[in-house]
Amino acid sequence: MKTSVQQALDAIQREKNEPICAYIYDLAGIQEQVRGMLQTMPRNTKLFYAIKANPDPRIIEALLPLVKGFEVASIGELLKVRAVSHEVPILFGGPGKKESELKLAIEHNVSYIHVESLLELRRIIAIVKKRQQPEARVLLRINLRSNTLPQTKIVMGGGPSPFGIDEEAVEEAIELIRVEGAGAVRLCGFHFHSLSNNMDARLHAEMIDLYLQKVERWQQQHNLQVDVVNAGGGFGVTYDGSPGFDWSLFTALLQQSEARKRLAAHGGELFFESGRLLVADHGYYAAEVTDIKRSHGQMFAILRGGTHHLRLPASWGHNHPFHIVYTDRWKHEFTRPEVRGERVHIVGELCTPKDRMHSDAEIDCLRVGDVIVFEKSGAYAWTISHHDFLGHPHPAFHYLMEGDEHVNVNATFQSANC
Repeated sequence: MKTSVQQALDAIQREKNEPICAYIYDLAGIQEQVRGMLQTMPRNTKLFYAIKANPDPRIIEALLPLVKGFEVASIGELLKVRAVSHEVPILFGGPGKKESELKLAIEHNVSYIHVESLLELRRIIAIVKKRQQPEARVLLRINLRSNTLPQTKIVMGGGPSPFGIDEEAVEEAIELIRVEGAGAVRLCGFHFHSLSNNMDARLHAEMIDLYLQKVERWQQQHNLQVDVVNAGGGFGVTYDGSPGFDWSLFTALLQQSEARKRLAAHGGELFFESGRLLVADHGYYAAEVTDIKRSHGQMFAILRGGTHHLRLPASWGHNHPFHIVYTDRWKHEFTRPEVRGERVHIVGELCTPKDRMHSDAEIDCLRVGDVIVFEKSGAYAWTISHHDFLGHPHPAFHYLMEGDEHVNVNATFQSANC
């Protein structure tokens, strides 16, 4: 039976006869966006999905025929991908890989291991030699000393960091592979991931050129064959209505990049491992208003749900964008609480004042029983949240597929008027 967001909300209500609380993922929207992104990418560039943004198996399945592969940061994530496909390429990252994880990553035939330290490199060499397995393919993750990187809320390189090998130790790492790792480890290239949630496409392209120029220098200095430069992700998404990352501009600049062309001429590929840009706009968190009240002159709308399901607004300190789906569900004889033409704090059901989704929202009309649908909830939402704090039930999960009615979710925010 074809579905829409509105139909999904109605179905949840019928099934549970409880206040609505659900995630809705527009799988068709994700696929359409990724197809559009791929169309503008230069020929020697490949797009991976970083599943830390949202590891839902249905999303992995939807992206499987489109992306080059998946980037994972734990064995748990790796196994989620392998449950969907035994062959798809996997990039295995993370700064604290345990020996057991490295062994399992090699057993599950990951395409490349992102090496974060010299100790990790020695561990990989020892594992492969002991097991007498084929060479492990590695990319050295480098923390550049450059201070020219764009500034974002999340900076992961260009200074003291637990991530990657300092640029000054590149030569030591290469020699370690040549001397101790001969026959056990194959150096296939380099990995960079210096920041996250960058909004400036032009500066991002300049940063990629910086990466490629560094790699060219190491190639010449150490007589290396570089098959892969993984430039990481870091493409940003905004939640305040301001412009987000301009993918079209970014890929146009990549097309023009002489450093990228030189990499391609030598048979090298440029990888990107994007997470939030692929899925953020195509996830929705719907939570029903269970109470409305005035306290010391301010209005509060309390939800069945909150930051234990969608932690992003609390962790990033922003007001999360939303729409209201109006409903006529009200079974009581007493008056239905409502607020009209006022500012309202939208808060969750937790026993903490930090459980706030939006402060001072301008509300034309809102009633108990209406549903607030938080947009841009496809990335770093459910899986980063403290689901079991206070033991509230988890939300339902619904999926919109290609061919479903009203896949344009914004068009479904039309129900009974307030």
